[in-house]
Amino acid sequence: MAGAKTIRVRQVRSPIGRTQDQWATLRGLGLGKIGRERELEDTPAVRGMVRKVSHLVAIVSE
Repeated sequence: MAGAKTIRVRQVRSPIGRTQDQWATLRGLGLGKIGRERELEDTPAVRGMVRKVSHLVAIVSE
């Protein structure tokens, strides 16, 4: 990802009791355990996924 804009996302809450599509969105972001962080390319698709599970994740840096 040389030169590409990225965002760092951390999972801060558990998906237990959430809908199946929210579980799948977390897995698609590469998350699954509280405290896990991923650096992802800053694209509209990734931003949409983060928005969908915004109550479960936090953007650490942009």
